[in-house]
Amino acid sequence: MPSRQDIVDRFAGRVPSTFGLEVPGVALRHPGEGVALTFDLCGGPQGEKFDHDLWKLLQELAIPSTFFVNSRWLKANPTLARELGADPLIEIANHGHEHRPLTVDGRAAYGIAGTRDAGAAYDEVAAPVPALTDAAGAAPLWFRSGTAHCDDVGVAIAEALGQVVVNFSINGDAGATFSAQQVVIEVDRAGDGDIVIAHANRPGSGTAGGMALALPAMLERGVTFVQLADALPSVRNPY
Repeated sequence: MPSRQDIVDRFAGRVPSTFGLEVPGVALRHPGEGVALTFDLCGGPQGEKFDHDLWKLLQELAIPSTFFVNSRWLKANPTLARELGADPLIEIANHGHEHRPLTVDGRAAYGIAGTRDAGAAYDEVAAPVPALTDAAGAAPLWFRSGTAHCDDVGVAIAEALGQVVVNFSINGDAGATFSAQQVVIEVDRAGDGDIVIAHANRPGSGTAGGMALALPAMLERGVTFVQLADALPSVRNPY
């Protein structure tokens, strides 16, 4: 992996031209068949818990998925992180270190300041990698920033570190604020190529209940589910 100084030198003076959820280089969909379910584990205040009902549901239905894990959540749940990493139905991805938008100018989203420069962007992407690799047995291929907002320079930094930035085409639970019925409405419309975002760190929200209603019906209709590793091209030899 390039060093912090490598990234600082390489991206010195780069000025971002785009900021938001839909930025060039960010995967919003995938090119193949099946629905990619992704779940964020954000950590921090009110976000360090885990929805065991959701995990049990995915196991019972044998549905593969990708979990984006933030350093704060991993630090609070090291044993559980390794258990998730050992589950063949779960792919572990990178949700950043401090759960910030991935930027080089500190631009904020939802009141959360982004990383302030290329060095801080490096830290946000690179710092979780050793612990995530230890938990999963392999380095993460995918990155999603805190708030899912980023700028185009941040995306390029993540790619230089061997990780594709992945957002979503369907917002399954709106940050775990949707009711179960709202989750059903959103998730049920997913089809081939869609990437669904939801959250696994808010037990008691409508997420697990909505998934429990939506997913069996989707399976009955013949909908298939895939992990991102089976659906997206990763960065090839980025160093």
